[in-house]
Amino acid sequence: MNAIARALEADWYTDPRQLERERERLFRRAWQFAGHVSQLEGPGDYFAFELHGRSLFCLRGADGEVRTFYNVCMHRAHRLVEGSGSKRTLVCPYHAWSYELDGRLKRAPGSENVPGFDGSKVCLTPARTEIVGGFIFVNLDLAAASMGEWYPGLAEGLAEFLPDLERLRPTYTREVEERCNWKISVENYSECYHCRLNHPTFASGVVDAEAYDIVPEGHVLRHTTTCVALDALSYTVDPESNARALDYSSWFLWPTFSFQVYPGNVLNTYSWQATDHRTTRVVRQWFSVDGVESDTLYRLAEQDLTTTVAEDIRLVESVQRGLESGGYRPGPLIIDPRGGVRSEHSIRALHRWLEEAMGPAAA
Repeated sequence: MNAIARALEADWYTDPRQLERERERLFRRAWQFAGHVSQLEGPGDYFAFELHGRSLFCLRGADGEVRTFYNVCMHRAHRLVEGSGSKRTLVCPYHAWSYELDGRLKRAPGSENVPGFDGSKVCLTPARTEIVGGFIFVNLDLAAASMGEWYPGLAEGLAEFLPDLERLRPTYTREVEERCNWKISVENYSECYHCRLNHPTFASGVVDAEAYDIVPEGHVLRHTTTCVALDALSYTVDPESNARALDYSSWFLWPTFSFQVYPGNVLNTYSWQATDHRTTRVVRQWFSVDGVESDTLYRLAEQDLTTTVAEDIRLVESVQRGLESGGYRPGPLIIDPRGGVRSEHSIRALHRWLEEAMGPAAA
């Protein structure tokens, strides 16, 4: 008889030392969302960002290639850029060392007077960069497997559900702070066992909650279902616009990003950012072709924020308080071998991926 799978111990969500271990063993070795190519329209365009204690920036080179570098000069470690903008050459504000857009040292003032100085051996420190459908992902582990290996079928699936994927641009951004550990929020997103009880608008006005299923593939949780009857749908959809117009699909990319396609081929994304061990910032973006605003998309974004998102915030913050109560003992997960909406097999998959990164004590 198989052992009953159980939830994680409380200290995986309440101990600040655990988050530090996760930053080192998981986040700095996993694919993380950095931004969208629309932020880098021309050569020299850049944007800086923080990734779990590491300062980086993405940059479009003169050759059109998008690269990511650590945001530090190789001379005396001053930060090279702030915010976003465009540069022909990267010049350090400290001593004016300058770099080409591909990271090679261009000029170090005074180096011509230094015997043996070889500028060809000086280059900015890179991070691995891959682009899927216009979305830029970064991995600090230069030896990591490709996104195609981590997330099999992702590019093909997105293209099937989003025929205009390459033309999509961020249109609306909604950012919320959740007073909970990042894993609580990710676990909540990764099952719909709670949907019928807690998300009446989503479960009766957007998707068919009873047909909801989640299938682990590689390091992806693939969510699928169909929309409710058109006369019950809370917004307008043209069922003839696309073969997938009436379907809902989500690709959760372990550990902290999700593509979510609503009926009508509407894309939004989730990005989870662990502020500390009990606070998570969740950034949700909605996309449209060429970034064109529409009343329908705006109303859908607002509906989602005031219903599903608000409902989930109450849930995850209550879970955090429960884990910190001192009385919690990990309960058994409901895992149906057939899958389906009332099964927590997806939570078990998350715990296995955590164990894979952290070691056997994780689950």
